[in-house]
Amino acid sequence: MARFDPYENNGGTCVAVAGADYCVVAADTRLSVGYSILSRDHSKIAQLADKCVLASSGFQGDIKALQKNLAAKELVYEHNHNKEMSCPAMAQLLSNTLYYKRFFPYYVFNVLGGLDSQGKGCVFTYDAVGSYERTGYSAQGTGAALMMPVLDNQLKSPSPLLLPARDAVTPLSESEAVDLVKDVFASATERDIYTGDRLEFVVINSSGTHREYIELRKD
Repeated sequence: MARFDPYENNGGTCVAVAGADYCVVAADTRLSVGYSILSRDHSKIAQLADKCVLASSGFQGDIKALQKNLAAKELVYEHNHNKEMSCPAMAQLLSNTLYYKRFFPYYVFNVLGGLDSQGKGCVFTYDAVGSYERTGYSAQGTGAALMMPVLDNQLKSPSPLLLPARDAVTPLSESEAVDLVKDVFASATERDIYTGDRLEFVVINSSGTHREYIELRKD
């Protein structure tokens, strides 16, 4: 008997790495349902503010609804305060937005990256109902379980339980972080059928943001 299911996982993987004065946010461009590829050129990255970028994996309908919701709230904030929302403020707004829908959640797994008010890189990682944490790096999506062990091995973020608190930013330079992100995606693409086609990454630093693409496996 057929039943209504409001959710579908359209696959894909998102990664973010924060450094002392930069943040790299990356995602593949494959959009899938089961064993079918619906699009090979679909962006999972949305720029919410000047120094704040959101990468999302999960159900595409909910991703679009969430991005529109956040963009509208950011615009209201901009008109009320005559400035753009900072990345930590956007992180709290995203958490509140997801938690508000906790009884019928957005089926979306988010990584938010950017620069904080001191100009340091920051990465916030989320579950579907708004629980979040500031870290030095994170991965979400279908390839996250393949990527996180490599990122843990290479970046070794200090435990948030250590006192006094340690800085979570990664020790790599901007170019080294970009190379590491390319490597983990090339590796995950070999093993995860929902990740592939093209890698889109955004680098945020004091001079602004720039977006680049590299090709991944297409099978």
